[in-house]
Amino acid sequence: MPGYPQLFRAMLGLAISALCACDSTVVQPPGDGQFPVRTERVFPGLSFAQPVALLQAPNDPARFFVVERSGSVRVFDNDPGASSTSSFFADGNGWVEAGPSEAGLLGMAFHPDYPANASVYLSYTRNGSPPVSLVSYVSRFSVAGGSIDEGSEQPVLTVDQPYSNHNGGQIGFGPGGYLYIGLGDGGDGGDPDNNGQTTSTLLGAMLRIDVNGAAPYVVPPDNPFAGNDCNAGACPEIFAWGLRNPWRWSFDRGTGDLWLADVGQSSWEEVNLLRKGENYGWAIREGAHCFRPSSNCPAAGLVDPRAEYDHSLGNSVTGGYVYRGREIPALSGYYLYGDFGSGRIWALDTMTAGAGPVLLLDTAFSIASFAQDHAGELYILDYGAGGIHKLVPEP
Repeated sequence: MPGYPQLFRAMLGLAISALCACDSTVVQPPGDGQFPVRTERVFPGLSFAQPVALLQAPNDPARFFVVERSGSVRVFDNDPGASSTSSFFADGNGWVEAGPSEAGLLGMAFHPDYPANASVYLSYTRNGSPPVSLVSYVSRFSVAGGSIDEGSEQPVLTVDQPYSNHNGGQIGFGPGGYLYIGLGDGGDGGDPDNNGQTTSTLLGAMLRIDVNGAAPYVVPPDNPFAGNDCNAGACPEIFAWGLRNPWRWSFDRGTGDLWLADVGQSSWEEVNLLRKGENYGWAIREGAHCFRPSSNCPAAGLVDPRAEYDHSLGNSVTGGYVYRGREIPALSGYYLYGDFGSGRIWALDTMTAGAGPVLLLDTAFSIASFAQDHAGELYILDYGAGGIHKLVPEP
């Protein structure tokens, strides 16, 4: 989820957001109006408590699943008239540690062959044993009788967390059927343990593992540090590193590219086109700007963000998706992302080298996550008010 300081500041505006019961957000299109779009409240009979993810199961467009930070996964029919009672697909309130900061149930992924392979993966935090207070888990669960069988849990990967924020959270299957796991730098402020630039830890990195081989996983042979040992060098699970808080990211279903939004510290938010074996700079740099040291920092070997913005426009970036739907053809090939604090949404041309982002919408939402349905249409989760909104064309 967005960084804790950003989350705290953004909470000041939640009361205002919650008071808005509007079915759509009406804004003037930016620039020359090339993207005539708006947001529309969908499933108005439903509301969720701190929703952080929305997804559909493979080959099942008839239902949606909503992940709530407290530990619940709720499922409902893809029906505009869905009632206010959505059933539980998972209830981890007894074992998920949500805490006052950023911990909780943060991510979920269906196995690509679901339901033939009835496995679901959850990313969440548990209380640890002293001196470790918090542990991030990625676990496999079996689905039986229409819900997750809590007793079937098989931990795939665990990571001790030094602080209560930047716990990463999103997981997802990418090209080749590998499971990708985004982990933040471990938290606090300014990456005091230098985890972003330390490849002998799993923190501050995008991980890639194969869960289809020997349990709990095997390392893909073409990972940058495959064959290594974390205790003796760079961790073999690492796909890319130099990340601060990769809260939300996605694969472009048209190209397979991995787009990731990395939440900034105090000045810059960034969007990265993530490539295998690359270093994205944190905490040497925040965005494309020196952070530690504050000037004359080294640039060799560090990859610039594809886009960035300063805190006059927002303070906690939320990654989205490259639009591949049919309802808004003008947006095809644009990567959409937003800001948790300001509610702004941008569109970035992924097809034109050097193209900058365009301000698409200015909303009142606390944008915790975007979602993409099977048709390629995009949705927005409002963390504060608990509603689901869809990006639609202007009539």
